[in-house]
Amino acid sequence: MAAAETIQTASSAPNPVGAPARYAHALLGLADDRRKDDPGALDRIAADLEALFGLWRDDKSFRDFIADPRLDGAKQRAGAFAILERAGIGTEVRNLVGVMITNRRLAALPAVAQAFGALLAERRGQQTAEVTTAHPLTETQRAQIVARLTEAGYSNVRLAEQVDASILGGLIVRIGSRLYDNSIKSKLQRLQYAMKGAA
Repeated sequence: MAAAETIQTASSAPNPVGAPARYAHALLGLADDRRKDDPGALDRIAADLEALFGLWRDDKSFRDFIADPRLDGAKQRAGAFAILERAGIGTEVRNLVGVMITNRRLAALPAVAQAFGALLAERRGQQTAEVTTAHPLTETQRAQIVARLTEAGYSNVRLAEQVDASILGGLIVRIGSRLYDNSIKSKLQRLQYAMKGAA
């Protein structure tokens, strides 16, 4: 990470909590049960959920659909299942989405996917780096971030991405108890404080 970045120590790494964590734990338990008859079930379910999260991350119309509180359950179910069918998402994740629609929790789908990824990463001994950017990352940018974190001494890194237009540009990376803030918003704030101090 660049020397210009602000490095802070957080009290602890974020831990998935609430409804998203409950759904993620339930799906992980289901995957474990399925592994008795289908050894590749966990990887398949994880890949389906990651693909669905990628669709949400990269497709604004899908993000808007997921977050729209005006849609009733029938419209959400019809729209979501059509998208899942087109994306080739398997039965377990389709059932999860169905339960979330029934419980009026579809807007929490991205948080569930991230919570599931964090639980799986912990089980596999991976370190999760939470990356916040103003725009979705490209595959090249993802590879560069992982390479930089590896150079900084972090191994077996998995990225959990979040888009937040309010940071204006740059990125914020939280891994373990460390926070690397190289966002334009933070740089402008530091410049503002420096100018106040010089006045």
